[in-house]
Amino acid sequence: MAKQSVFIISVFIIECLALCHALETPSYKVVHSESDFEIRRYGNSSWMSAIVREVSFQKATMDGFNRLFKYIQGGNLNCSQIPMTSPVLTSIVPGAGPFHSWAYSVKFYLPEKFQADPPIPLAQLRLQSHSRNSTCVGVRKFSGFAVDSNVMVEAEKLAHSLKKSSWANFTTAESGSAFSIAQYDPPFKVLGRLNEVWVDVKRSFCESDGVASY
Repeated sequence: MAKQSVFIISVFIIECLALCHALETPSYKVVHSESDFEIRRYGNSSWMSAIVREVSFQKATMDGFNRLFKYIQGGNLNCSQIPMTSPVLTSIVPGAGPFHSWAYSVKFYLPEKFQADPPIPLAQLRLQSHSRNSTCVGVRKFSGFAVDSNVMVEAEKLAHSLKKSSWANFTTAESGSAFSIAQYDPPFKVLGRLNEVWVDVKRSFCESDGVASY
């Protein structure tokens, strides 16, 4: 219990500090936009990933972020302190969990300083470096907290929107995940929260000039 309390306090402190500074995020271009979804093209990027074999999305995200938090707080061979970034990305991997249920890959986006050469995590954290090649994703935004009861609902809404659009036949599961949930805000933020559902889109179909870049 004491260790859990220390962890919660540490997360609270780092998130308080994060609110005072703009967090690094992966850059992207918007190549298509509609009222309820958009298509983005992301460049190559490096992440640190925690695989969690768990039924609950919330428990998996908490477990994975706990390990990733220890990593950025010095749990690596360099003892490097790594700044917080956003979003925390939880990817749902079908069939990789207990009894062929879902498993989850919880990912931390590495700051620009560490993109080319990420510090090696301590073995006991069971983390692995993850490189995302340039990719396109369909994105739906939603507010509130991302919890077990709504992540699938939001993913289904995105799938429905894409099905009605010209992108209907261009989703893909090449990354191995069914969909991902991107969370941008700390747990203690109640109002104005931002979450997103991501689903992979065939890159060849979004090779057009972006209408906006971020």
